Amino acid sequence: MSYKTILVTEDNSVKTIMLNRPERRNAMTPEMQDELIAALGKAATDRSRVVVLTGAGEAFCAGLDLTHLQAIANKSESEHVADAERIARLFRKLYELPKPTIAVVQGPAIAGGTGLATICDFTLAAPGVKFGFTEVKIGFVPALVSAFLTLQIGEKRARDLLLSGRLFSSEEAEGMGLVNEVIHPEELSDRAAALAERLKLNSPQSMAATKRLMAMQNQAWLDSAIAHAMTANAEARAMQDFHEGITAFLEKRKPVWSR
Repeated sequence: MSYKTILVTEDNSVKTIMLNRPERRNAMTPEMQDELIAALGKAATDRSRVVVLTGAGEAFCAGLDLTHLQAIANKSESEHVADAERIARLFRKLYELPKPTIAVVQGPAIAGGTGLATICDFTLAAPGVKFGFTEVKIGFVPALVSAFLTLQIGEKRARDLLLSGRLFSSEEAEGMGLVNEVIHPEELSDRAAALAERLKLNSPQSMAATKRLMAMQNQAWLDSAIAHAMTANAEARAMQDFHEGITAFLEKRKPVWSR
């Protein structure tokens, strides 16, 4: 299968999925989300043993492509629901993939990009890489990623990151358990390759069963959380502050929020 926004390669049973829009800092579009869902779906059933997720160029993923903001604001309610469902499918597909996943984060991973990087089983990041759930800064709601974040680090820390919208470093992310290792940029690829080789020594069936067990333990909670998140995601796009945030961004000014 050919892709326009990602590159998929395989070497010695390790499948690498690279976000490939470096000119846009690998910002996600609906097309990229669909292609990631397709690539992950194929990886779930093919002969690959480990999946590596990374980004081309200087950034891992800048989140949603903000050049699509105006188009988002003009969508219908049913289109907003479809967008929310697409993002939920992507995150759930990544979370439930029956093979171990490794995110190699060489540059900034923002908003949905933080979600992609940290939902993987293993997250390796270069020193000083910036993460952040910045949606509140443009009047949006970090709805879908919040379910996975709360599951990973607990509600108190999740509230800090989601409500402040602040950027945080790979070192802080490691301290919170969102990043497994902080590694010198020149050693990232080698460390990911070594980790993949170590994982390949394990039983594929056992690892798949372990991942399935862990997903099932959280299934009821995630089902409910994601259902609420999809509703919140779609409803947020109708909020006055979201439209003001979009307009302010496009006009390169500070937003004037509602009271």
